[in-house]
Amino acid sequence: MKLLVVGSGGREHAIAWRLAQSPRVQMVFVAPGNGGTARERGLQNLPITDINVLAAFAEREGIAFTVVGPEAPLAAGIVDLFRSQGLKIFGPTQAAAQLESSKDFAKAFMKRHGIPTADYQTFTDAAAARDYVTQRGAPIVVKADGLAAGKGVVVAQNVEEAHAAIDMMLLDNRMGSAGARVVIEDFLIGEEASFIVLCDGRNVLALASSQDHKRLLDGDAGPNTGGMGAYSPAPVVTPDVHARVMREIILPTINGMASDGIPFTGFLYAGLMIDPAGQVRTLEFNCRMGDPETQPIMARIKSDLSEVFEHAIAGTLDRAEIEWDRRTALGVVIAAHGYPDDPRKGDAIEGLNDGAQVGENCLVFHAGTVLDGTTLRTQGGRVLCVTGLGDSVKVAQSRAYEAVRTVCFDGMQFRTDIGHRALARKRTARKA
Repeated sequence: MKLLVVGSGGREHAIAWRLAQSPRVQMVFVAPGNGGTARERGLQNLPITDINVLAAFAEREGIAFTVVGPEAPLAAGIVDLFRSQGLKIFGPTQAAAQLESSKDFAKAFMKRHGIPTADYQTFTDAAAARDYVTQRGAPIVVKADGLAAGKGVVVAQNVEEAHAAIDMMLLDNRMGSAGARVVIEDFLIGEEASFIVLCDGRNVLALASSQDHKRLLDGDAGPNTGGMGAYSPAPVVTPDVHARVMREIILPTINGMASDGIPFTGFLYAGLMIDPAGQVRTLEFNCRMGDPETQPIMARIKSDLSEVFEHAIAGTLDRAEIEWDRRTALGVVIAAHGYPDDPRKGDAIEGLNDGAQVGENCLVFHAGTVLDGTTLRTQGGRVLCVTGLGDSVKVAQSRAYEAVRTVCFDGMQFRTDIGHRALARKRTARKA
């Protein structure tokens, strides 16, 4: 069968690569794809972003089903369009995708359904927002209400920083329409983790836990980014925490959306804050898999993923199972010069194979790359995610960084401490 994956990032390369491993799959089209998917066996780039043209292609080519990677086409209603034409697709409707496309919608939904999250207020008036911050104090979190490509969150350490973020969004219009409303919420203390599940409207299948590294620099310093690396599983998500997240967050969300008349299908990503006592609160919802969390997760899946998606689309997810590689997978993002503020494009990349596989224990998934003739060049902020597999976090980390050292392009930047929280947790456990 022929499949379609919509998107151009590392998340989409990883999903398409995993789908292509199935003996049932003849070809995976990736729209529009990147330099890595252009060179991957079993994948074919499709230079189309218009959702109407994509629907026509899916019908003409007899695509068995489509998987949507990024948030923008979901917010534009690609799932509604495909379903209206009788095309099978995995993702949330435009109405359900508001859990990500509007922070205010998500926070109001959580409050209404008793889902644990930080206290908040929403503002369109800058003066009122500044007054609220002055009253609440800092640290405090300022979020653009709409989609801002992972750059709409400011964790302000003092009131002045919060006021500057408010002015940047509401007065200077630096976030465009995404920042026309801001959500200001209390700062939560704890350790972050990513919890991603597949949903068919009623049933839920949890993926392996993972943990992202948002800051640009080692030691969680520097500006926020879309993510500089991730690993799976995340030790902070203990069996007790896993059960609590399903009971207090995931299932109430799926049931709440259904009761609100907006059944949720697709990936549901809950960004979690886990405090030292194991209490869990929701930082945000995404209606897609995370990037770079997807890359380590896909590296660990041993099942035929095409069968899992078929169950999810058919509403029989309760009959699906995923077999996991017991090893840890750890991904290191290599970013372009100037990322995240002003990433440079066009630098030639050397040291890569044609496909994602690098030996038995390493994979390289492409994000911001483009094929210029036979030369691979940087085309975005986050360029690659080099993912190692090993029997421990330390071994997976070592293998990932060994492969990172074989890659070369001008101005490349990456963190050298991906996995540090898991390693610190292990050291603490040994001492105890």
